[in-house]
Amino acid sequence: MFLSLLGLLHLILFLIAAFEILAGGKPLLHKILWLLVIFLFPLGGLIIYYIFGRGS
Repeated sequence: MFLSLLGLLHLILFLIAAFEILAGGKPLLHKILWLLVIFLFPLGGLIIYYIFGRGS
């Protein structure tokens, strides 16, 4: 049960990050690279994105 909730939370955070990346005003290359980071490194990539990628 607990792992299911963590998986659901991870999926929600992944979708939010992907939407923010695609809707942002950054160049296409930056968007593709951030999507690759959060896709290839699921937990670490999300943490890195939320710390460094959301800035202007």
